Amino acid sequence: MDNEVNGNQMKKIKVENAVGTVLAHDITRIVPGKFKGVGFKKGHVVTEEDVPGLLKLGKSSLYVLELSPDQLHEDQAALRIAPAISGDNLKWTDPVEGKSNIVSIKDGLLKVNTAGLLRINKLGNIIISTLRTNFPVKKGQTIAATRIIPLTISRRKIEKLENLSERFKPILQVRPYRRMRVGGVVTGSEIYKGLINDEFDRYVAQKFIDYGCEYVRKIVVPDNADAISRAILELKELGCELILATGGLSVDPDDVTRKGIRKAGARLISYGSPILPGAMFLYALLNEIPILGLPACVYYYKATVYDLILPRVLAGERITKNDIAKMGHGGLCLNCENCRYPVCPFGK
Repeated sequence: MDNEVNGNQMKKIKVENAVGTVLAHDITRIVPGKFKGVGFKKGHVVTEEDVPGLLKLGKSSLYVLELSPDQLHEDQAALRIAPAISGDNLKWTDPVEGKSNIVSIKDGLLKVNTAGLLRINKLGNIIISTLRTNFPVKKGQTIAATRIIPLTISRRKIEKLENLSERFKPILQVRPYRRMRVGGVVTGSEIYKGLINDEFDRYVAQKFIDYGCEYVRKIVVPDNADAISRAILELKELGCELILATGGLSVDPDDVTRKGIRKAGARLISYGSPILPGAMFLYALLNEIPILGLPACVYYYKATVYDLILPRVLAGERITKNDIAKMGHGGLCLNCENCRYPVCPFGK
């Protein structure tokens, strides 16, 4: 006698006639003295290749689901959801037990349309789980996964998801990093005079080099606004697409980096950030060239405001004052003994 499960008919049929149907129950496989476990899982779509194996397990008949025309199997659903939510530089895997992973095909910055993601996850019986937006990701890294909760789902609900995905397009995307030409202005009379060592290359330059950027030039200057201004304009003339200025950003009278940046003709977007370490961070634009004013913390802490801002700049984002203000939520570094950034709460 046939039964109904989630709007689909469950019936008993011969194994030879089961190709293309969906198993309604797990089938146990036993290898004496070696293995006992699930040979075929509930929800598996029976193929021609499965028939000999099922017969060897002593199964002449199976209980299967015959999907009604308005229902989709979990694997079919995953293969509709994944492409609908995936934007640039993403691919998806074939479903395993109904789950499809979404994978980045480039190094870059993950961007999630959080409003669209929320709408989809509130549909019911559909889940999309992602990394946090603005997460720096590597080529080949899984950035999200999706599946439906039940074994089958109505086509109408998947179509609703597809419509929402189009409305909030893209739900997910990875913005690849640009390989920018970068220059540095190291401020500080104590460094300029050789009283202390300059550590820019080790603590600052190495990070943008790791992102594939070209290190054009570094200019060391004293705490003098005119000297800072000239150095910035020199780097601009050398074709730098990003300029980093370190030091001289506190409220001390002899800290004049901010004044020098303005004197070069740059427009100050934000001074000060709700991020620790990194409270004295400065962001400015010289025409379209970003200038990052990096406080002294970048020389002492493994993860700072620099690590949060740099990937966004390299991904081509135009940072606003509002963007920086928003970063206060999650902007407190825990200063863990073993730093695991970006796999941690900082900046998330």
